[in-house]
Amino acid sequence: MDQNPASAAPFDADMQPRLLLVDDEPRLLASLYELLKDRGFQLVTASCGADAVAHLSRMHFDLVLLDLRLPDIGGHEIMDFINAKGIDADVIVMSGEVGIDAAIGALKRGAYDYLRKPYSREELLKTVANALAQRRLKVENARIAQQLENSEKLYRYLVDSSPDIIYTLNHEGRFTFVNDRATQLLGYTREELIGRHYSMVVHDEDQERARYVFNERRTDDRASRNVELRLKCNTGNGHERTFNNTVMTIALNSIGMHVPEQDVKKLEFFGTYGVARDITDRKRAEELISYQAYHDILTDLPNRILFKDRLGLALIQAKRKGSELAVMFIDLDRFKLVNDTLGHVKGDELLQQAALRLKECLRRGDTLARQGGDEFTIVLPELRDRRDACMVADKFLECLHQPFDLDGHQVHISASIGIAIYPGDGETIDELLRHADIAMYQVKAVGKNGHSFYHASMQDVSTQKIELERSLRQALDHDELEMYYQPQVDVVTGRIIGVEGLMRWNHPQRGVLTPSSFLPFAEENGLMLPISDWMIGALCRDMIQWDAATSQPVKLSLNLSPQYLDRGDFFEKMRSALARHGIAPGRIEVEITENICIRNPQHAIDQLHKLCQLGVSVAIDDFGTGYSSLSYLHRFPIHAIKIDQSFVKEIHDEMSHYPVILAIISIARGLGMNLIAEGVETEPQARYLQANGCTTMQGYLYYRPIPLAEFIAALRAQVGGAVVAIQA
Repeated sequence: MDQNPASAAPFDADMQPRLLLVDDEPRLLASLYELLKDRGFQLVTASCGADAVAHLSRMHFDLVLLDLRLPDIGGHEIMDFINAKGIDADVIVMSGEVGIDAAIGALKRGAYDYLRKPYSREELLKTVANALAQRRLKVENARIAQQLENSEKLYRYLVDSSPDIIYTLNHEGRFTFVNDRATQLLGYTREELIGRHYSMVVHDEDQERARYVFNERRTDDRASRNVELRLKCNTGNGHERTFNNTVMTIALNSIGMHVPEQDVKKLEFFGTYGVARDITDRKRAEELISYQAYHDILTDLPNRILFKDRLGLALIQAKRKGSELAVMFIDLDRFKLVNDTLGHVKGDELLQQAALRLKECLRRGDTLARQGGDEFTIVLPELRDRRDACMVADKFLECLHQPFDLDGHQVHISASIGIAIYPGDGETIDELLRHADIAMYQVKAVGKNGHSFYHASMQDVSTQKIELERSLRQALDHDELEMYYQPQVDVVTGRIIGVEGLMRWNHPQRGVLTPSSFLPFAEENGLMLPISDWMIGALCRDMIQWDAATSQPVKLSLNLSPQYLDRGDFFEKMRSALARHGIAPGRIEVEITENICIRNPQHAIDQLHKLCQLGVSVAIDDFGTGYSSLSYLHRFPIHAIKIDQSFVKEIHDEMSHYPVILAIISIARGLGMNLIAEGVETEPQARYLQANGCTTMQGYLYYRPIPLAEFIAALRAQVGGAVVAIQA
């Protein structure tokens, strides 16, 4: 459609402004519509770029509220369409883009304003009101231009009412006229300006540029337009304001000179007429957008974009000078615990305080940046030797060692710091960052709270971890996981009364792997949830098999990962699995570790009470090795306690005294709980435990972990029921 819809329906202050709302997110679009309706606007919505272009082609709009990221035609392309068709509509861009390029692109295409999502209700309404107010002002200025030709009196009134400074200069550059706006913005009276040279109000650094603006003699399209200058204000506070000047040359025709067969008119330079618009607020907004694009809003540190830029410059200088530099990768230890315990607001305060402390340890020329979360990066240019990097790292650790005060909560954290040195550990930005990251994880692996330089051997370990993670992700798809079972024995009767399931990974290259060699990776990389889902299904299927093979009902107990218990749909998954396989909940017992109690105790209590209401019983595993208090035994619905093998292996002489073992046995007996000893490997251990009241045991003395078929054979070899405890 070639017709310009803007020409058909110009802006009329008496008519309701028509707004086009463009956003591909239905909820955001509906919310925007609800916010603006009943406010005197005609509202039209578009959920994609094609709809927006179609509406703009068919009807006139005063204002377009435009999302940049659309599924078909981007916001920048829609603005190009508006400009190419000469559509008279102002545009307010609303975008979640964090990059500065998106904002710059929008402003270059003539956007009235740029709002970053999420924006506040008041900010949006104010911006819409200002845009429409400015639109009305533009129309009013156009009407004024017509009226100026008819009335000098009206001209004076309207010029002095203008929001912009309007001025004229003579051929010497002295003010011959200024409107009242000049007095309002600059603080000079009209008498103080008339007859004075323009240079008195121009910032010293902008004098050269002002010479071309205020002394413009060209009359064609080459005359100065939209030149930004800083003007001095006579307000007493030392502030300056930035103005955008549109200047035109005034040329008068002189009396004609008669030349044979030809008349010649001579142009005589008379002076300049100019309009100066105050763009101070816009410049500040642009500077703020630019600053926020390269800085972390929470800590006010450079973000990863600015950090990489500065690291790139430091690398160029180091290469030119033949010097070294260090890149550090810092991860705050125990930050997640603080964040989970005290909440994200206190976590943000901790990050801000930590950033300030780290910043105080830097040398001149060093750069500290926040990568994201609780991770920081540092570049130390012009390194004399590695000892400089060590000194800075030690300062970091020392400053973080002091407690942090979060509104009365004293918090202690430390840091794991990895260091990579240019050029030995890498010559590019990505190599140095990656190697510093690897060195940092090496510190975490050996106990945290320290620093380590990168070494090539770390890369091999890191590669092995990556390969292990990749293989573990495939293990579920390739059916490489299997449950083994270690029977539990009643030493009085010699019968199997329970069995603990131990997960095994039948690795195609490395053979059978135990849980300790792969489950930590599953916890770190978000694989514990799908593995736990698989475990529940596998145990239910195995349970059906041994029921069919032995005709003996066996009770099954599952040891749950804390991550799995924290999962909101855990209870429903358990209930569904039991119903799907036809297993009575009363035959199931879950095992938890004490550490679950400190992660989110109330949530854990709620989850376990749901299971108990369903009919499932609960046992606490590795009792005495965690951090929970004995009060949790009353708060949690615990039915059984397992003595950890770390206590059992200390029993060397059945005639000696082992107070921890006796205390655990006494607690279980006093609370009426079942008791099981793990890791029993010798006769003295078994006799000591039995003599002091613990008669249920498991360990190599009786059975090693065995596959399902061997466990079924063991069940067939005896008569009676069995209890099964499962640990993934």
